Amino acid sequence: MGKDKVTEEYGSLLFTDAVMQERLPKPTYKELTKVIKEGKALDLDIANEVAHAMKDWALEKGATHYAHWFQPLTGITSEKHDSFITPKDDGSVLMSFSGKELVQGEPDASSFPSGGLRATFEARGYTAWDPTSPAFIKDEVLCIPTAFISYTGEALDKKTPLLRSQVALATQAKRVLALFGKDVTSVITTVGPEQEYFLVKEEDFQKRPDLVLTGRTLFGCAPAKGQELEEHYFGAIRPTVNAFMKEVDDELWKLGVPAKTKHNEVAPAQHELAPIFEQGSLAIDDNLLAMEKLKLLATHHGLACLQHEKPFDYVNGSGKHNNWSVCADGKNLLEPGSNPGENLQFLVFLAGLIAAVDRHADLMRVSVASAGNDHRLGANEAPPAIVSVFLGDELDAVVEGLINDETVEAHGKTRMDLGVPMLPDVLQDTTDRNRTSPFAFTGNKFEFRMCGSQQNLSDPNVVLNTAVAEVCDEFATAMEGKTGDEFTAAALDWVKAALKEHHRVIFEGNGYSDEWEAEAERRGLPNFKTTVDALPQMVTPENIEFFSKYGVLNEAEVNARYVSKAEQYAKLLNIEANTMVDMAKRLYLPAISEYSSSLAASVATKAELGIESKAELELVKTLTGGLDTIYTAVADLESKNADARETEDPQAECEAYRDVVIPAMDALRAAVDEMEPVVAEDYWPVPSYNSMLFWV
Repeated sequence: MGKDKVTEEYGSLLFTDAVMQERLPKPTYKELTKVIKEGKALDLDIANEVAHAMKDWALEKGATHYAHWFQPLTGITSEKHDSFITPKDDGSVLMSFSGKELVQGEPDASSFPSGGLRATFEARGYTAWDPTSPAFIKDEVLCIPTAFISYTGEALDKKTPLLRSQVALATQAKRVLALFGKDVTSVITTVGPEQEYFLVKEEDFQKRPDLVLTGRTLFGCAPAKGQELEEHYFGAIRPTVNAFMKEVDDELWKLGVPAKTKHNEVAPAQHELAPIFEQGSLAIDDNLLAMEKLKLLATHHGLACLQHEKPFDYVNGSGKHNNWSVCADGKNLLEPGSNPGENLQFLVFLAGLIAAVDRHADLMRVSVASAGNDHRLGANEAPPAIVSVFLGDELDAVVEGLINDETVEAHGKTRMDLGVPMLPDVLQDTTDRNRTSPFAFTGNKFEFRMCGSQQNLSDPNVVLNTAVAEVCDEFATAMEGKTGDEFTAAALDWVKAALKEHHRVIFEGNGYSDEWEAEAERRGLPNFKTTVDALPQMVTPENIEFFSKYGVLNEAEVNARYVSKAEQYAKLLNIEANTMVDMAKRLYLPAISEYSSSLAASVATKAELGIESKAELELVKTLTGGLDTIYTAVADLESKNADARETEDPQAECEAYRDVVIPAMDALRAAVDEMEPVVAEDYWPVPSYNSMLFWV
């Protein structure tokens, strides 16, 4: 798509603000803008006019159906397609779409995860239009972003609590800004999700039942080469991959998704897609669209896109960095300015954010907890499970100065002379980057790096938004009635007190080191190493009260999310265990046995001729021993998995999988992987790491 084509087609499948201005009557457009930007309630008459315009636009674009596009607790998206047709008495049809159909749908709520909020016989649920996220056309279907709730009003999705948390943050942040004399119309979060993924040949993918069924390789010995030469990162992109990336850009741009950056990542066959920042819930909608397009479009190029956090052992896993900031009427509240130490408003929000992360580190960890992410956290450029905050040299000095009542001089960017006249001087930033930090300041935003590549980012943003709302509430309440110098002094004292109380969460060093783990323990920072360790933190009385207080999740909804996460963890591991058993029985055992028999026949034939074959005989013994070990490991895994499945309590079931089933899975993998280098390549039943990671 050339330059003119890009500008012409960008957002062409999106019901944009420009389209609304063109197609809606001016009064209707103004009212809808107030709904979107100011949170005003939606009037049904307005919805009818919007629906009519939306339908006409969609028909012109070739759409024949509409769908309420929502995000159930599975973490992915769902949609049910209804046509625009309304039969007439004369046998013809009318293409219609009403405001009622726009604002509300009724999908079956019993077949989605609900954590106990809905039973199978309680099927009714509702979708409700989210006007803050534009409708779009996908596969000739008008998709309308919606929230998804139960018949009794509880949130059954990821989006509803996200929107509630944005409202809570906006409400409390406006109170803070009012104390600084600012009457703002809109406070929003901005999010920029960096999506990492792997690409393998589709033919290899189809030959690996573990990749097809679980998204990751459950077997595979170490490749002869990994990422140790560090030549893949930002390296030249393969022509096939480049063609795929181009199609992804073209399709995402038509949908108004601001895909900006694409490159090779650190691990072989790993890549990244990063967008320009958008309003929080819209950015998450667009990330889910991007994930869908990455998977679907890969097949056009004979590829399979892997979005699991750890599809391959021995090399980096994939994350999704959640770049987060908060803006008021378009101005970034985390912009330090030229002298951050004297920017009181910035210091209030900075100290509040540090306090929010420290207080709710447990929920931050829970928000990224999954069976897949457990494989990734703590190594290969993924942050550890200990939540800490990195500020960088300049802000760290400011914080230390405030805590110790010392004045810190601001210093701007330094120019570095490279010693080559034709090269320009380089402006050195005031802070370096820390790739091991879970929550790092990167200039005018914080990057939450613990998120897994396949997760819906609503969960961490719900926690972060609500935690910051809580601190803003406390600050605004403490400052009520204070003005002028009294307010300035009180606000500065609050900042200092918050930084002193929560200084323990700030860490500028190597998050991978054993020393940091010991130091974090001395500081009293939580370290929930696995999903199973973290999950119970969701349902502590304090955390239930925290979410309830700000109207984000009630007690039933919190408990439902805990149960849903626990069930998902156990179900995923059950699928992995079943897949391992199936592959061992139907692929690996027969292949090893066949190769062993072939060698044994060769040994016997040579013996008849009086030829001694020590090497082949030793191989036969090794293979026979490996077969016995695998057979025993399969039986052990089957038994332990069956026992775990019968555990009724969700937490106990998760613990059984973590403590009993996973070690049995590891033992079976080790037994099979030990045989892979021994068996001739022609006999091995699945593509190896060497072929999958280094395809041409």
